[in-house]
Amino acid sequence: MSGLTIFSDKEPQQPLWQSQDAQAIQQQLAQIGVRFERWQADRELGESPQPEAVIAAYQHEIDRLVAEKGYQSWDVISMRPDNAQREVLREKFLAEHTHGEDEVRFFVEGAGLFCLHLEGKIFQILCEKNDLISVPANTRHWFDMGSAPNFTAIRVFDNPEGWVAHFTGDQIAGAYPKLD
Repeated sequence: MSGLTIFSDKEPQQPLWQSQDAQAIQQQLAQIGVRFERWQADRELGESPQPEAVIAAYQHEIDRLVAEKGYQSWDVISMRPDNAQREVLREKFLAEHTHGEDEVRFFVEGAGLFCLHLEGKIFQILCEKNDLISVPANTRHWFDMGSAPNFTAIRVFDNPEGWVAHFTGDQIAGAYPKLD
């Protein structure tokens, strides 16, 4: 189940606020400029859907987002527990970083933990199937796919070249809970 836990960026042991209610999560994140929505496919995808089928099932939602925000490209990424690069990729994205554009992800299946560092707080958002999150450009954050990643997500970009991570060098991510 989707969830949001808010911590002080000085007290990683004691949450300030927690909820698994999608509407409460959406309201909290809207206050800091983060978009959180629930999407539904317009068809059944079955097991291990191909990227073309994933895009087709959510094209109506992608079109709405593109019309509103002007995004220019999108793709599908999948990560499985047997990926030989899973540990390297997990460690890379566990380091706090920013992007020069919005980081928009929609979880078709599986889960991932986005951790945002702003306004003296850490916002940990557990995104699961049907969750869309849009982290605004230049927001300090990290992402945890877990030790056995198993997800499929649609990525939406501002420009056709996609995004590049700019690492902050801050070690704060290591102090906060990770995805099991």
